Amino acid sequence: MELWNLYQNNYLIVFVFLCLGVLLPVVALFLGKLLRPYKPYDTKYTTYESGIEPFHDSRVQFNVRYYIFALMFVIFDVETVFLYPWAVAYEKLGIFALIEMLIFVFMLGIGLVYAWKKKVLKWI
Repeated sequence: MELWNLYQNNYLIVFVFLCLGVLLPVVALFLGKLLRPYKPYDTKYTTYESGIEPFHDSRVQFNVRYYIFALMFVIFDVETVFLYPWAVAYEKLGIFALIEMLIFVFMLGIGLVYAWKKKVLKWI
């Protein structure tokens, strides 16, 4: 029976933190809306371009390659972050971890070669 109470207490703690995680931002946003000054007028709703009147549409189309290039950077940047904990604990992990990391880096290399062949890395 004591094990059952311990089990329930673990879920109770998770539930309390979940409620706090939802409740605190909602209360903060509500209080912010309640306390801020609300004085709308047309000048506030116009677009702002470095202090001058806007002279063209603010929606400019960019080439999709810029987004793909940025996405590739984020992917490889995040993946290289996984190398740091492995390097710190390398001596304790042994040969199995070395083989796993070589497979991981090999798969990253395949992804890089694929992106290179598709000319994703070519900056226009």
